[in-house]
Order: sequence, then C-alpha cells, then structure tokens
Amino acid sequence: MCHGANSAFVELSHQGGITAGSVMVPCPWFPEIADLAARDDLLDVGVHLTLNAEKAHYRWRPVSGVGASSGLVDAEGYLWHRVADTRANAHPEAVETEWRAQIDTALGAGIDVTHLDAHMGSALGPEWCDRYINVGIDYDIPVLITRALSMYGPNNHLADVTDVDFERFVAQAEAARMPVFDEVLETDFSRPRGEPTAYETMLTASDVLAHDLVFCAFHPNAPGPGEIEVIEPDTWHVRTDEHALFGTDEWLAFLEAQPFELTTMRELRAEYRTATARQR
Repeated sequence: MCHGANSAFVELSHQGGITAGSVMVPCPWFPEIADLAARDDLLDVGVHLTLNAEKAHYRWRPVSGVGASSGLVDAEGYLWHRVADTRANAHPEAVETEWRAQIDTALGAGIDVTHLDAHMGSALGPEWCDRYINVGIDYDIPVLITRALSMYGPNNHLADVTDVDFERFVAQAEAARMPVFDEVLETDFSRPRGEPTAYETMLTASDVLAHDLVFCAFHPNAPGPGEIEVIEPDTWHVRTDEHALFGTDEWLAFLEAQPFELTTMRELRAEYRTATARQR
C-alpha cells in the first residue's frame, strides 16, 4: 500500500518472520515493490485484488482505466471507499476486467505471482466470487478462500453473506483443486495504542492449532516519517507494532517452538499446479 509496507515486507521476509505477501497494484508505491520483487527471488508475492480505496485522503483509481459506467468508481473517479458501495454499483464484467488488468500489470512488471487474495474481502462477494475463482484457474494461480466465510477474518464487509450462500464457491474452488484454507486470521485494528499485542495467543489458540491450513492476514509497516502515521492516523500503531514484533529474535524463536509448520504461497501454488496437471 505504501513505502513503509514495502520496506517491512522485504525486511521481514529476509529475517524469516513472514513467508509471503501481496501487492496492491493500483497504489502509488506499487512500482517500488514490483522492482524489488522482480530482482529478489526470495520474496513470495501475490496480488491483493483491489476494488476499494478506503482511506480518507490516500486514494487510488482502477488500473484498467474504466470510467463511471463500469460502476467501479465514485463521483471523484476513485475506487469506492466501502465494499458495500462496490457491490451495489460495480458491473461484474468490469470487476473481472480490473482484476485481470491488475494481475497482468504485476506479471508484466516481473513479479512471479504466487497467489491471489482480496483487499477488504471484496472478491468474495457473491456477485463475482465465481469469477474470482475462474480468474485464478485461467492464470493457474491459487486464490485465497476459506471453507466457510465466517472463518475468513476480514469478512466484516460481507456481513449479509452467510456460510450457506458461500458453499457453492467453496465447492467450485475444491473442484478446481485449489488449496482451501480453514481460517484466515487478521490483524486486530481495534487494539488501543499502548496495549500489549496478543499474536502469540492468537496463533496458539486450540481451535487454530486444530486446523490444517491457516492464513495470517497481518499488516506490518515500517514507521514514517510522516507516512503511515498520516495515512491511518487512528490505527497506524497497530501496523508499526507488528513490524517491531515480527523482526525480533523472540518472535522467530516463538515460531520455531510451535507445533505448526510455516509454509509459503509459492509452495502451495506448486502443489496446486501439480494437482491440476494430473487432473488434466
């Protein structure tokens, strides 16, 4: 999303505190991370399919260049602030066109795209979730999806969609041999400034440890000066606290001591491609 996010991703990837990340192609700092990823084989990079520009003053427009008739943009020509507005206005064909433009831009910039996931969960909307999966199939790239929408952490923007509504998309992903996750954990952006973090507790909860495949949608960001602190004046501390924690020897030792194993999206992509090759 910004320079501080790019810096944190590269730093923590090399330290081993995180194993994958995803780029927001419409954002102003995309060229920086694209250049870094194209030159660094260690970085495991997916595309964070983006249909919303939710910040107050830090906004972005569609990559595909579509106009107001697409329903993708607000009166100012930016992607909508809210997922609900995107769902109410965007034409599914325009959504798919924009996703493909973002993926093609990432691939054209030299990124070895390992997976597709969804900014604010918007791609999981029932209006076009089938297209989300089919786009992944077309590009031979797995998409992030859970066995139940209720287990997808950033699902608060899809409050009217039930697990029953979501079942057909899970079946579609399973039929395509996609890796289907049990749960997506998300950064707690409600944590007040100065309150201790609880990531160790989050990752070692009994229900989490009982799952086979868990995706951690965390948001580490290097501090300013005057960047993330201005972009997110109320919650920037959550992102910079993640960056500070994930780079410590204590965090790496904690991960090493756990019964779970860390994987990468590149490894899951390889398994997916092997499975689909056999299927063909």
